[in-house]
Amino acid sequence: MKKALITGITGQDGSYLAELLLYLNYEVHGIIRRSSCFNTSRIDHLMNKDFFYLYHGDLTDSSCLSKLINKIEPDEIYNLGAQSHVAVSFQMPEYTVDTIVKGTLSLLESTRAFEEKIGKKVKFYQASSSEMFGKVVEIPQKETTPFYPRSPYACAKVYAYHQCINYRESYNMFISNGILFNHESPRRGETFVTKKIVNGLIDIKKKKKKKLYLGNLNSKRDWGFAPEYVNAMYMMLQQEYPDDFVIATGEVHTVKEFLDCCLEKLELDYSCVEYNIPSYMRPAEVDILVGDNTKAREKLGWIPKVKFKHLIDIMISSELKRL
Repeated sequence: MKKALITGITGQDGSYLAELLLYLNYEVHGIIRRSSCFNTSRIDHLMNKDFFYLYHGDLTDSSCLSKLINKIEPDEIYNLGAQSHVAVSFQMPEYTVDTIVKGTLSLLESTRAFEEKIGKKVKFYQASSSEMFGKVVEIPQKETTPFYPRSPYACAKVYAYHQCINYRESYNMFISNGILFNHESPRRGETFVTKKIVNGLIDIKKKKKKKLYLGNLNSKRDWGFAPEYVNAMYMMLQQEYPDDFVIATGEVHTVKEFLDCCLEKLELDYSCVEYNIPSYMRPAEVDILVGDNTKAREKLGWIPKVKFKHLIDIMISSELKRL
């Protein structure tokens, strides 16, 4: 039975990945942060599953990571843990950089030391981000597109990406970067714009609030379905050799298009929406992100199936059902 260690297991991607690996008969180990309140709602349904284990830890605590890796002896490590909200990274730049930069470096070094100690190869997945492309220099973006980060989050992810390549080439480690474009689901965090629109409009429909406040509606994004993107992570680590892959649908839509679809499905109009709110605008905007998934299609055989409007249907239907 293979063993997998997941950082960020309580997040959207971590929870879907844990489900997938358990289904594939993995022994799944996850690291969660110790806090005064539990934040495990996305994985509560897995708590009583066989071969599912959780540990308290922190990505910035290298000694803790080293102890856990030596104890678990994982075959695969998926590094999904981070402060992952771009807008928050402007408000908390040092914390964001600590979790991404120091966290990734600590995990890489602990993995390298473990491999050296027992002579076992570990396959390592690094969650990179389309935000690294930032102020894009070509459309669509692919694996060879230069990075132009526009936030503390994106700058930190660029560092982590290059450090992963450095460890791969310096120590002959199996490390793959997944450059994932926006991917959504019913488990998306409440502060991300897609979930904020869905939940806000449903609250308005149910007379729980009167207005939805948003920032820039003209931003263009490539939105996919999170469970499909998690499957791509797994596929990367099943290859004979490590490599870096853009994971995207190749379709671009504005925030306004997402909002319009939600308004139509919920039979609402713009009278309940206020936008271009200054407090919701980024200091440095990223105007367009759309990925070229040719390499993932050809080398991994990965093909996204859930389209834009179907994704919105899934998110709205799930939230209405939950309520």
